[in-house]
Amino acid sequence: MALLRASLMAILKRARLRWLSLLLCAFFLLPLAPAQSNEPYRITVMSRNIYLGADVGVALDLIPNFPAAAQFMWDQMKQTNFKARAPKLANEILQDRPEIIGIQEATSWRCKKDFFGPDVEIYNFLDDLLAATKSAGISYSIASANGVKAFNPGYSIGAIPYLTKVVDPEVFYPIFGQDSAACGFVIGDALLVRDDVKSQIIQVGNSEYEASYSIVPVLMKIYRGYSWADFKVQDSVVRVITTHLESIWDENKIPNSAIQAQQLVADLKDAKMPIIILGDFNADYRDPRGVDEANPGEQPVVSDTCPTSGGAKCNAFSTMIEAGFENASPDAKNARYFTWGASALLDGPDKKRAKIAKQLGNQYGFTDRLDYIFTKNVYATVSSKIIGNVWPDGSGVWNCGSKICFPSDHAGVVSTIELPRMAGAIDPVLDSHAKSAFTPWYLAAGVILLILIWRITRRLRR
Repeated sequence: MALLRASLMAILKRARLRWLSLLLCAFFLLPLAPAQSNEPYRITVMSRNIYLGADVGVALDLIPNFPAAAQFMWDQMKQTNFKARAPKLANEILQDRPEIIGIQEATSWRCKKDFFGPDVEIYNFLDDLLAATKSAGISYSIASANGVKAFNPGYSIGAIPYLTKVVDPEVFYPIFGQDSAACGFVIGDALLVRDDVKSQIIQVGNSEYEASYSIVPVLMKIYRGYSWADFKVQDSVVRVITTHLESIWDENKIPNSAIQAQQLVADLKDAKMPIIILGDFNADYRDPRGVDEANPGEQPVVSDTCPTSGGAKCNAFSTMIEAGFENASPDAKNARYFTWGASALLDGPDKKRAKIAKQLGNQYGFTDRLDYIFTKNVYATVSSKIIGNVWPDGSGVWNCGSKICFPSDHAGVVSTIELPRMAGAIDPVLDSHAKSAFTPWYLAAGVILLILIWRITRRLRR
């Protein structure tokens, strides 16, 4: 009897232990509620120069033969085929799913039949990219609020009949009924927001830099600026900015990129809220380069005006750092993280740079660091990386005829940033520094002057 009682007690004990084990498993497998803590919230951002598709430097060398410059740009743009590149760029975006993307060189190519015809948009890179993200399974839109879009059209070359004539029967016959048209382009900066969080955009704006660069006064003037958006993350708000500083520079002058960076710093000097700046700053930490330094990208060089390499007076990167902004992207001085060096046709590294890139320590042909993510008043940088820089077998490459091409002439930058909790105060709206307008008569006079210059130059060269 005692033995039977002991056996029953053992069975009951084992049963209780099994039930207790099941209860403990159920408890630990239950989904946990979000922790209510003081940990900052995270936002992932990307900066991506998507490339207008042609080498502006070569085109500028062809001026004052404007039709030759226009034809060169058009032919190279078609060869670098943005519709083929867009899905690769979209797949990059899909891998990291950033809430916000800063786009540079968002380009629209427009043409017209004659003086009296309307401008017709032939290609729109931003529309193509947005469509590609949707096809990839993740949708983005231009950040907008209160009827304002975070898109700043800046650098543009107008479609001027006779002067910017382009011959392309395949494209123009169906549209204009002729084999040629006058063509130009507009490139700008844009902030894209992932569609599932676009309701968190509070306000947006666009601002201009006062320093501009004139290729031809009035008619061909390069304006630069930035777009910004205030984005709510739980009970914090971060101001995100995208910008593209000037690439063209003149000897013995402070580069416009540095002057524009100084204005950006001044515009943000009273910022109290978290700030994230995404962009192509067109400044490497070594600029201006010493006379004996390798400089295959033809970056600014030392001069009487800019005697010190890396000095903030003449270097946009140093300007940002000295103003208290942190580089939230990979080490700018490590050659593995350089972001510029692809050929203009994207079919591998620029031949002038490949050897020097290897000497510097970059195996993919990149010789300069121009693209950054800067932060201020944030909690921390969680992670950062360079994307789109692996060739010829990277995930972003595409078949361009018989060759393998990069998705852009720049690599991109991705960072995840922690924001301080309860940082909900919003700074005042940034000054737009609106461009000064000019009359149609002033524009017409400029067109006539350019045509006269072109015709006189042609006669002198005969």
